[in-house]
Amino acid sequence: MSATLGTLIKQVQPDWSIEVYERLGEVAQESSNPWNNAGTGHAALCELNYMPQAKDGSVTADKAVSINEQFQISRQLWSSLVIDGVLPEPTKFINSTPHMTFVHGKSNVEYLRKRFAALKDQPLFHGMEYSEDPAVIGTWAPLLTKNRPKNQRIAATRIESGTDVDFGALTRYLFDDLATKGVGVHVNQQVTGVKKLTDGTWRLNLRRLVGGHPSTVKARFVFVGAGGGALALLQQSGIPEVRGFGGFPISGQFLRTTNPAVVAEHQAKVYGKAAVGAPPMSVPHLDTRHVEGEASLLFGPFAGFTPKFLKSSTWFDLPFSVRGHNIGPMLAVARHNVGLMKYLFGEVFASRATKLKALQEFMPTAKMADWELITAGQRVQVMTKDPKEGGVLQFGTEVITSADGSIAGLLGASPGASTAAPIMVDLLQRCFPEQYPAWEPRLRELIPSLGTTLSDDPARAAASLAATAATLHLTNP
Repeated sequence: MSATLGTLIKQVQPDWSIEVYERLGEVAQESSNPWNNAGTGHAALCELNYMPQAKDGSVTADKAVSINEQFQISRQLWSSLVIDGVLPEPTKFINSTPHMTFVHGKSNVEYLRKRFAALKDQPLFHGMEYSEDPAVIGTWAPLLTKNRPKNQRIAATRIESGTDVDFGALTRYLFDDLATKGVGVHVNQQVTGVKKLTDGTWRLNLRRLVGGHPSTVKARFVFVGAGGGALALLQQSGIPEVRGFGGFPISGQFLRTTNPAVVAEHQAKVYGKAAVGAPPMSVPHLDTRHVEGEASLLFGPFAGFTPKFLKSSTWFDLPFSVRGHNIGPMLAVARHNVGLMKYLFGEVFASRATKLKALQEFMPTAKMADWELITAGQRVQVMTKDPKEGGVLQFGTEVITSADGSIAGLLGASPGASTAAPIMVDLLQRCFPEQYPAWEPRLRELIPSLGTTLSDDPARAAASLAATAATLHLTNP
């Protein structure tokens, strides 16, 4: 998010000075690190949580189409930045990887059939295929059907134009380019305080992690893109807009294999249905990953609970985030999500045998000897006030901005990085309303569909997909 915002600002207002402060020794080591996320270019091609089945059994495509529209904005921005030389050879950060959804059982098969019917004629989902034939599904992803019981009903969708994104590499490339444009990228620098001064500017108190040297910096605008650490900094700022917000941390693990024989048999990102009571980000999936030129497979995530808001932070993050204004919503969330809490604690104590069994639901031939367990990134879901429930747990992203637009921050998780471009364009419009009209022509050069809806025009949608696919070396649907 921060790299995207900095890049956009330098494109529309190159004379502005920007300084970046990163607590760790390198950028992109938390949620953007490729091993801390699944790298799915979230376009709703395979993720079932964007199309839940209503109580009456109906399935609508609105949310999925909206997510895909946002991803197209990111694709267009990346494509423009490749053309302009800001980003390097695209295969270093994005690769074509088919996106699939796989289910078994009568009710799940019927649901997936409805989902396919709702999506197949949508312009941005052009090329999606559906099958209930094990032989066909086996040609798409052999590991899904090998040694599977023959009497088990299964179904799958596939769209070959899906992507695998190394968001860590993408982030580093964006910051590298910003550094060449005069942006200061300071690592091992922790922001310990954020205070608004009487002249309307902000003072940031900093501390070097090596040596502990303190310093301060003043800024006219501050963006808090600290992932799980954003809530604490926004609370320190004292802006009223953050009142009532809390964070609910969810940890996770993946199983990973680099065994070439196993990796060679699976070239897709395959999503299934989440277990009852599981949070949306815990939807099981078996993914092809491309990281630093090497292919591997990930399976998971296995959700869990820890009070830490970042992998590299402390166990006191959750208790220290409690305030008088958010304790009510947080307690209400706990009261209304007992099932979720039980699920998370069950995941914490799940054995390796239990994790292997979950993998074998996707891949019947899986052997634990081929897989290692790695820790995924922390996800901090937004808890906020609700007039009816008292407090609700949100499974999305939330941009918080002060009334005067001088400070903003991002809370939440999925779809996160995949939709960084539209989220940051919206932030520019909200925080810089006077400058935005002058910036819009350049933004439209970078993102041709900005402010419009591709799904309303099949020909324009097809042209956009083809253009970005050609530049980013992706499969065109």
